[in-house]
Amino acid sequence: MNIVNKKIDLGDGKVIHIETGKLAKQADGAVVVRLDDTMLLATIVSSKDVREGVDFLPLTVDYREKFASTGKFPGGFLKRETRPSDDEILTMRLVDRALRPLFPDDYHAGTQVMVQLMSSDKKNIPDALVCLAASAAIAVSDIPFNGPVSEVRVSKKDGKYTINPTFEELEGAELDMMIAGTLDSVVMVEGEMAEVSEADMLEAIKEAHKAIKVHCQVQMELASEVPSSKVKREYSHENHNDELRAKIKDMAYQKYYDITAQGLSDRYERNRQYSEVKDAIKAELSEEELGEEQVGAYIKGAMKSAIRQVVLDSSNRMDGRAMDEIRPIWSEVGYLPGCHGSALFQRGETQSLTTLTLGSSLDVQRKDGALVAGEDTFLLHYNFPPFSTGEERPIRGIIRREVGHGNLAYRALKSQLPDAVDNPYTIRLVSEILESNGSSSMATVCAGTLALLDGGIKMKKPVSGIAMGLISDGKTYKVLSDILGDEDHLGDMDFKVTGTADGITACQMDIKIDGLDYSMLEDALNQAKAGRLHILGKIMETMSAPREDYKAHVPRIQKIEVPSDAIGGIIGKGGETIQAMQADTNTKISIGDEDENGNALVEIFSEDAEGMDEALKRINAIAFPPVAEVGETYSGKVKNIVAFGAFVEILPGQDALLHVSEIAWERVEKPEDYLKQGQEIEVKVIGKDPRNGKLKISRKALLPKPEAKPQD
Repeated sequence: MNIVNKKIDLGDGKVIHIETGKLAKQADGAVVVRLDDTMLLATIVSSKDVREGVDFLPLTVDYREKFASTGKFPGGFLKRETRPSDDEILTMRLVDRALRPLFPDDYHAGTQVMVQLMSSDKKNIPDALVCLAASAAIAVSDIPFNGPVSEVRVSKKDGKYTINPTFEELEGAELDMMIAGTLDSVVMVEGEMAEVSEADMLEAIKEAHKAIKVHCQVQMELASEVPSSKVKREYSHENHNDELRAKIKDMAYQKYYDITAQGLSDRYERNRQYSEVKDAIKAELSEEELGEEQVGAYIKGAMKSAIRQVVLDSSNRMDGRAMDEIRPIWSEVGYLPGCHGSALFQRGETQSLTTLTLGSSLDVQRKDGALVAGEDTFLLHYNFPPFSTGEERPIRGIIRREVGHGNLAYRALKSQLPDAVDNPYTIRLVSEILESNGSSSMATVCAGTLALLDGGIKMKKPVSGIAMGLISDGKTYKVLSDILGDEDHLGDMDFKVTGTADGITACQMDIKIDGLDYSMLEDALNQAKAGRLHILGKIMETMSAPREDYKAHVPRIQKIEVPSDAIGGIIGKGGETIQAMQADTNTKISIGDEDENGNALVEIFSEDAEGMDEALKRINAIAFPPVAEVGETYSGKVKNIVAFGAFVEILPGQDALLHVSEIAWERVEKPEDYLKQGQEIEVKVIGKDPRNGKLKISRKALLPKPEAKPQD
């Protein structure tokens, strides 16, 4: 057994160990990455053959957190891990975005990367180690890869940047970013911030890249000691004809250049002219040339090269806009009258219809993962149906892209929601993308802000977002604001930035060029700020402040703190009291956990104002029972009839004995002849038993006293 170990010293006593040669030896590559007692197993397997007709890299990245790693059983009925959680999916996306660009463009073998959290010390955050583990597994394999690559988390707290902070160190940080990179370049950025400046964000990227370089160097040292990694496998997944490629470029380049230089704003007319060029080229090729499998790729290559060059030569974009020009924007609030809040946001050919729903504490999103358990009172869901791009395709559940785009918008808005004191509701936003041609996630941020304002949510500050692009030939570059879908595919970098007027709240970047200059990135961020503020201004023209009150049909919430020893009385035996209360008053009632002061929070949720008042009255009566006064009259319910009288509930939870002698003026032999269980009767408190302090009540004291019969 050839076991190789390497370590990375992070400073502050943190050391990452990478080991290969002990586990999963039938995989093409396998490593164990360990930080303290947190351990990840990463494997990679890539097919030796290519499936027929595949002209791309079928890469699957899978990440799972085993419940056994933290000594837990999976929640729910089925006690085994099933579908991945959203948090696991988001980690998969982060790693995929870092790895995918580094495989050779002509490598098309099915490839599967699997990373599993096998042990956790519940202190270190494992997602910051997943990309390192995946890249190290590739490094010790014979699979061709232009890495190594690694990924770190960087936080900023109290003016200090920390690489791979622990859960405790991350708590309260003003910046939380995941950065991926190689020895030479940063390739991926994603994170959330508390309105930080562009300069702070740039500094965080620089700090992260310093650590990434160390990770990459150690991976190279690890691979150098593993014999199987020294010779990469040979493959031939594409057959190229350089002569035909050059011929097609000569035929197509100038035509595509001229069409693009027109700056046609009509997408359909532009695409029609592009299609005519493609058809004309194919018509001029021989049958033998048309039979070449790369013909389509050569035509696309010529088109991409021409469009990019137009931008670099003339600062003219394919739709005629200037580099920093934002497409036309319009928006509308209250479009869906039955919703608690709604907004339509359109920018160019991208449209989001976003709805707001306000719920009670019973509607929170409960999380029960291997590491993360708790409740989330803010939910944001993003849907991208095929008709939004004019496509027809089967719908097979939520895809990873929808989870990722929704999470970006969630992080953008989260920090600007009101505190719990000012917002009693669980908030759910749902963005339905109805049209898409570039940056629907940023449209979701803008529509989300408007829907929150329309619903009366007192946001701290409104948030907007913009998608940016960059095109470079290595000598010069152009930064593009508010990119189209086609510009996203053609560019060397696409990044999305969200924020308020005072700073950045979230970002996401994918960088496709080597050696990105930080001054270039700084220019891009500053141009993004200008665009973001322009879009924010357009939002404010539609709605600049939240509604004074929630809409009339929004359920209201009342909250009351009660002593914890009153909870039993509110719930009742087997839940009898609270269930009856909810049914009688048309409310939903939830009870929180006991706090440090021995109190619990009771929440009443209802669209019925009268019902809410009645429920509140009943709860108050149980939690803070009034004291019955001697001489006062009360309306009570007969709870139980016995031979010597009846027990009457004169106040909620407070019974008193109505003695048989106090039921009526005449002699009562059988109380049931006068009273029925459940009957409401008027009684008067006539005193207290000196022996036990129990109340004495009378019914007859409220009845007319019969006249005395005359004596013979």
